[in-house]
Amino acid sequence: MNTLFKVLAIVFGIVFLVSAGLQYNDPDPLLWVTIWGLAGIIALGCAFDKVPTSVPLVAGIAALIGFFYTYPEKFEGFEIGQGDIKNVEEGREAYGLLIIAIVMLLLVFKAIRHRSKV
Repeated sequence: MNTLFKVLAIVFGIVFLVSAGLQYNDPDPLLWVTIWGLAGIIALGCAFDKVPTSVPLVAGIAALIGFFYTYPEKFEGFEIGQGDIKNVEEGREAYGLLIIAIVMLLLVFKAIRHRSKV
């Protein structure tokens, strides 16, 4: 993995772990601490070539499926007061999963390209 992607994987790994820590006040903290924590560990593992490519691939696909499953019936923004709190929370959770999916799938893409050049 080249230096730019290694730095990005480390940065996103740290951001995901911090996000896991911020889930303590969520209505379902165990679920979201687990999701963000695993994403952080996987990203850091990719940065240091410690996980097989299949791990971020499965995580990325799962997060993408989760995005569509969690997406609210009516998206009303991200800020409290913009709409029904349930819709706002579901929108936040859905887009968090989309961010995880994009990062995981980019890491897979980079790992595959890196291995094909070696």
